[in-house]
Amino acid sequence: MKITLIFAMSLLWNGLPSPIYAQTHETASVHFSVLKESNGGPVRNAGVVLHPVKKDGKQERGGLELKTDAEGNATYDGVPYGRLRIQVLAPGFQTYGEDFEVNQPSLEITVKLKRPSGQYSIYDEHPEKDKGQTREPDKQPEKQ
Repeated sequence: MKITLIFAMSLLWNGLPSPIYAQTHETASVHFSVLKESNGGPVRNAGVVLHPVKKDGKQERGGLELKTDAEGNATYDGVPYGRLRIQVLAPGFQTYGEDFEVNQPSLEITVKLKRPSGQYSIYDEHPEKDKGQTREPDKQPEKQ
């Protein structure tokens, strides 16, 4: 039963290690802290998605999603060395995404999530845009 569980865990995420993989390759423990940019408070239950990245920069198939705890923390042990694409998703916040190089036994990543900005509309007044700018009306060609 134990061997079946280890095999199932290795199939869970193509590209990230099982305990068997961790015995033969260098792996790291990666700790995530997800905070609100506005006040530094924790973001609970945020989805932290890990995707291995190939040498050519393309994302590999598979992935793993962690959820942050009440303090905005999540940890995953056994991340293989190499490039790792991180996405953080939480309701009411902008999606965060960045690539990181995993090249040491322990890595701490702090993500500060922003609230969504308002949508820009051409129908709204934008006085900061219009300051100091004057536009001459289009000239019509003179008739002869």
